[in-house]
Amino acid sequence: MKYKLSYFLFLIILLSSCKNDDQKRIAENEKDAQKKEVIFLNIDKGWVFYDTPINTTSEASMATWNELRLFLAELAIKPKKTIGAFQQKSTAISKKVMALNENIPNQFDKPQIKSRISTLITKVRLLDLYIHLDNIPEKKVTRTIAEINNELSSLQRQMDKITEKSKIPVEAGESELMKMMDASRAIPNTPTTPIDPNTPQIE
Repeated sequence: MKYKLSYFLFLIILLSSCKNDDQKRIAENEKDAQKKEVIFLNIDKGWVFYDTPINTTSEASMATWNELRLFLAELAIKPKKTIGAFQQKSTAISKKVMALNENIPNQFDKPQIKSRISTLITKVRLLDLYIHLDNIPEKKVTRTIAEINNELSSLQRQMDKITEKSKIPVEAGESELMKMMDASRAIPNTPTTPIDPNTPQIE
């Protein structure tokens, strides 16, 4: 009888312990779900990209620079419903931004454009990294989106500067002057006759 009573008490304690664990687990799951919902809402609110050209130059270049057009089109489609959708979109944006570096039109194939594209790529890949973390830092995600917008604007403004500069007519003799200033065309400054080591030198 004693053993039966002890066994019965042990069973009650075990069941109550399991029930408490289940309640803790449910509470933790609810807390985790609420946290994820807050993260999702913050990212959804901050997911605003400058997906349209900001000047006539970038608008005109969309016809010839296919990669820029596809990148802006990818930015225009906003994901919905889940964090997973934002993660997939971030990966797609990352792939599209990498293509910008591959086929730059001749007009814009300049160091100042390449450096801006490089910075833009870095920011987009950083966004992709942040959004795929287990514990998503939503403030860093929204801050990085703002930085991507700034870099995209900077790139388009630089494109506009290059286009405007190319419209300025070249004055007579300016092209010859530019050729003279080109270091790659300069005559190398090396002696034409070898120096005889036995020649006396003044010290």
